[in-house]
Formats: sequence, structure tokens, C-alpha cells
Amino acid sequence: MATILDGKKAAEAIRSQLRDEISRLGKKPGLAAIIVGSNPASKMYVDIKERTCRETGILSERYSLPEATTESGLTELIKSLNSKKTIHAILVQLPLPKHISEHRILSAIEASKDVDGFTSHSKSQLLAGNESSVPCTPKGIIRLLELYKIPIEGKNAVIIGRSEIVGKPTALMLLNRNATVTICHSKTANLREHTLKADIIVAAAGKPGLVTAEMVRQGSAVIDVGTTKVNGRLIGDVDYEKAREKAGWITPVPGGVGPMTVAMLLENTLQCYKNIEGEK
Repeated sequence: MATILDGKKAAEAIRSQLRDEISRLGKKPGLAAIIVGSNPASKMYVDIKERTCRETGILSERYSLPEATTESGLTELIKSLNSKKTIHAILVQLPLPKHISEHRILSAIEASKDVDGFTSHSKSQLLAGNESSVPCTPKGIIRLLELYKIPIEGKNAVIIGRSEIVGKPTALMLLNRNATVTICHSKTANLREHTLKADIIVAAAGKPGLVTAEMVRQGSAVIDVGTTKVNGRLIGDVDYEKAREKAGWITPVPGGVGPMTVAMLLENTLQCYKNIEGEK
């Protein structure tokens, strides 16, 4: 039976450490969260982030914009936040409405305030092996592996999903730690053939139950990033109950990667503050 990677417990410990550190600062780190439209999932995520910021001592400002907001209007808001002294980090909740270019919007964020690691500058830095600003979910995944002392160097890792937010940056961070990485996706032939060779599986496809127990190598680490709501319940990409009988370590959904993502957002906000204010 697999060891459960308790992201909720790990995130609580990280938040406690951050709360103590923030309480000793000269002023509060500030995070601005922008949400466009009325996507229920996006609103829920921003609510969670806002609450945890408040609990940790971070100044949180929310900017809720209508679905019809123009790209130029959103860009102007970001430019104003780039120059706002009390704001050290800017988060644009994705996805954005289809008439707005995510690339252009994210590129408008000042590199020093890029809390999500989504700007071109942050991406190029990660590609070069510099993890000064990385996306929160991949950072949370790596932190969980490290906290539970799961070996990465020299191991085979399979990432299912090639998104700019999770799949690709997770692959780069694992490469930085000397794993041998395979990225699988919707066009991959015989996914099971790849996963059975994996010491580490990161499932980030957004397809409930995609990874079955028959696809899991005995004793491997299974990280489930999937969060799909089915009949009012959050379901991951992994058949959790059966896969945990074969895996060596596994994350639950909810309670695994999700809390770690929020904890890394808080950590990144503090780092943005330190970079801007010149504190160590």
C-alpha cells in the first residue's frame, strides 16, 4: 500500500513558516489577483488564494472584471499594478476569455512581479536552469517529492500532459534534478508502455481515471494533478483506490497537489517582495 503524500499537511507547515517570516517584515507583501468573467472554478481558486493570503499576512487585492473586458483594458490594469508600490506580485487567473490573448496579457506583467512564472522571461530562465520564478503547481510537485525524500536523480519520470502551466515546466524542473523525462500527451501511442517504465508519474491531463492501476509500476511515485468535478466531487486523473495498492507513494485528490500549489503561490509572493524591496 502506497504512502500518501499529504499535500494539505505539508502546505500547512509551509504556511506557518511563511506567516512567522512575514510577521517580522517592515511591511506586508502585496498580491493582486485578476479574474475575468464568471468561471466558477476560477472564482473558487481565487477565493482560496485570497483567504490563505489573509491568513498568512499577505495583502490581497482582487480585481474582478466582466467577461466583455477588452485585451487593451486588461493590459492597462496590469500596467497600473506594475507601478503600484504596495503590490509586489500579480496573478492573472487562467483561463481568460477566448477574445483575450493569454500570451500578450501574461507578457504585460513586470518580470519582478511574475508570481506564477508565466512570463517569457521566467520561462526562458527555467529553460536555462534558473528556478528563480517558476509556476506554482510544478514547484509544489517538486517540493512534495523532496519533502518525502523520493529519489529523483537518475530516475525515469513520465509527465502526462504538455501544458505551459504544468507539464512542460514540471519536466524542466525534473530535468534540472537529473531525472530522465518523457512527456506524453493525447497523441502518444500506447501510454501504458511509457508509464510502466516510470519511477515517477505526473498525471496532468485533466481526464478523470486516465491512469489505471495496470499502468502503474510497482513502487513508483504517482502525482495526480487532475481536478475534474464529477457529480459534485473532485476527481483526479488517477484511479486512486486501485493505484495506491501498487504505487510506493501517491497523492490524493483533493488534498495532494492543490494545497501545495497555493502554498507555493504564497512563497513566490514573498520572494517577489524580497526581490523588489531588497530584503533577504
